[in-house]
Amino acid sequence: MRTSIRRSQRLMAFAAVAALTTGLLAGCANDSDDGSSNNSDGGNGSGKGKITLTIGTFGVFGYKQAGLYDEYMKLHPDISIKENVTTRTDVYWPKVLTRLQAGSGTDDVQAIEVGNITEAVQTQGSKFVDLGKDVDKSQWLDWKNAQATTKDGKLIGLGTDIGPMAICYRKDLFKKAGLPTDRTKLAEMWKGDWSKYVDVGKQYMKKAPKGTKFVDSASSVYNAAVGGASERYYDKDGNVVWDKSEGVKKAWDVAMTAATSNMSAKLKQFDPTWDQGYANGTFASVACPAWMIGYIEQKSGDSGKGQWDVAAAPAASNWGGSFLGVPTATRHQKEAVELAKWLTAPAQQEKVFAKQASFPSTPSAYANLKPAADTTAYFSGAPLTQIFSDSAKTIPAQPLGPKDKPIDNAISDIGILQVEQKGKSPSQGWNAASKEIKDVLGQ
Repeated sequence: MRTSIRRSQRLMAFAAVAALTTGLLAGCANDSDDGSSNNSDGGNGSGKGKITLTIGTFGVFGYKQAGLYDEYMKLHPDISIKENVTTRTDVYWPKVLTRLQAGSGTDDVQAIEVGNITEAVQTQGSKFVDLGKDVDKSQWLDWKNAQATTKDGKLIGLGTDIGPMAICYRKDLFKKAGLPTDRTKLAEMWKGDWSKYVDVGKQYMKKAPKGTKFVDSASSVYNAAVGGASERYYDKDGNVVWDKSEGVKKAWDVAMTAATSNMSAKLKQFDPTWDQGYANGTFASVACPAWMIGYIEQKSGDSGKGQWDVAAAPAASNWGGSFLGVPTATRHQKEAVELAKWLTAPAQQEKVFAKQASFPSTPSAYANLKPAADTTAYFSGAPLTQIFSDSAKTIPAQPLGPKDKPIDNAISDIGILQVEQKGKSPSQGWNAASKEIKDVLGQ
């Protein structure tokens, strides 16, 4: 979920104060005015369980889509599950923080996006149950566990997905623009640097089919590029370095190339117009972490089947990924912990991958990963497991900080959008993002 949907990234992002969104990521119900929606029947319409457990998510996590809620309720007839979905993480996380501080109103199981996990660990650790006492932590990637572990060793979240990167593209649009459609040839064209991907965009625009652009947004280029940097907003000692990070500078520069050219559709990711762009085929490619596979399939619909394909990204990158935590305020702590453990276990992560290619954070699942036949067909038979596995193996471990997500949002949703949608210069966009970041950091 996340990505994503779902990565997740962010995304999945996608994400708090921005999205993967990963996230996440997602399978969302229809958006309401605040970007949230409720699914009160837990997937079976009965609502007759003796205990109702709520799970708060953002984006498309895939649990409902993969039938996991129904499966769990069959295994536990005394449990009913209600999923509360908020589409955007910038709406979701502030709401969660408010409820954690109040000590009430949280869901029994609460999703946490990777961009918010450090803040949760450092400032909200006492508000979550220590899940490390109830699980075999070796099931998850070590660095995934480390992200959700407090200084005193408390594990506040169990890893869901991670967001290894690929490029999803429309073969039909690439063909009309005179570009190769073979995923191996394309991967070679942009291999090694995100600026090469943007160079392919320049070629695309020379013969672009009417009404189409090469990429959905400059923000997606930025998020993909910065996700492969060894350092972005914080250094390994926890110091804020966003304004002098070489990884941020390179990602910003390549995003500005996209933003100031004619190759971007200038859409804000996870907004309704972005969804419409998928449905209408108005952009030819998107940087897609694994969690976004399910999102694309859902939003592009039947018209996109067999038109989308997936190629290796220019460089290994992680965007999104999430965790499930259990707030101490829940009245059903034992039952919520059991649900969180079950949903994030390797067997269930395999099922979510099979449904929507959300890439597991549990290595023991990797040998058994197989996307659903309809998902493989939708993406033109692309070897999804291999592409995302290869990326996952070389993703750099990035230091995270408590304000990772707000900093990221300021750059993507303020700085880049100033340039892309309001015609500001790159320096003006950077200054706008800088002002927001300094406000967030209290500088």
